[in-house]
Amino acid sequence: MTGITEILKGVLEGVVLEIINRHETYGYEITKTLQDAGFEDIVEGTVYTILIRLEKKNLVNVEKKKSDVGPMRKFYTLNAAGEAELRDFWERWGFITAQLNKLKEN
Repeated sequence: MTGITEILKGVLEGVVLEIINRHETYGYEITKTLQDAGFEDIVEGTVYTILIRLEKKNLVNVEKKKSDVGPMRKFYTLNAAGEAELRDFWERWGFITAQLNKLKEN
């Protein structure tokens, strides 16, 4: 779907938090998860920018681990602040979708 990337920019941070919440993961795996879910336009650079922002906001724990191939990888898990932010994200998303559905029905 064209134009979806611009709409997603406002929600991608919450979506990345949700992916991290499911299990310990790293940037490339997050990108692949998004692409496999149908968001083919999402590129690694976008995901890494979000991960840096999440680190700066202290929403994630980061652990460098040896990779089977290539350099060390940063693995991400949510901390308590990240879990709270994720709950807030889903609450905001629920409100927005409810309002959009009301608008569409009228």
